[in-house]
Amino acid sequence: MHSDRQLNNCEHWTEVCDIDDIVPNTGVCALIGGEQVAVFHVIEGGNSDAQKEARVFAIGNYDPNADASVLSRGLVGSIGERIVVASPIYKQHFDLQTGECIEAPEHSVSAYPARIEHGKVWVGA
Repeated sequence: MHSDRQLNNCEHWTEVCDIDDIVPNTGVCALIGGEQVAVFHVIEGGNSDAQKEARVFAIGNYDPNADASVLSRGLVGSIGERIVVASPIYKQHFDLQTGECIEAPEHSVSAYPARIEHGKVWVGA
């Protein structure tokens, strides 16, 4: 998720789906402005439901390492404090906040602002 400054500067938001349509700690692909965008629903927090927080992230779906549009099908996890998705093909890790490819920064992807509002997932472009 992006900072409030980034959220407030985004001029156009696209409704993607209900948050309940994305299984927690997985992603889906959405077509936004002609681009494939991988949208992830991540649950963070403590052991009780009251302590857990739902967050959404959006990055480009195209994995330049594999030359395939597959990032929405990757495995969500963490490396240190970073929330990442591992590409399902060659397993490079992409930071969900920035789009940075950790193993090959020159193959990083775009990151988009994302939010949950009234149970809906929105992505900015």
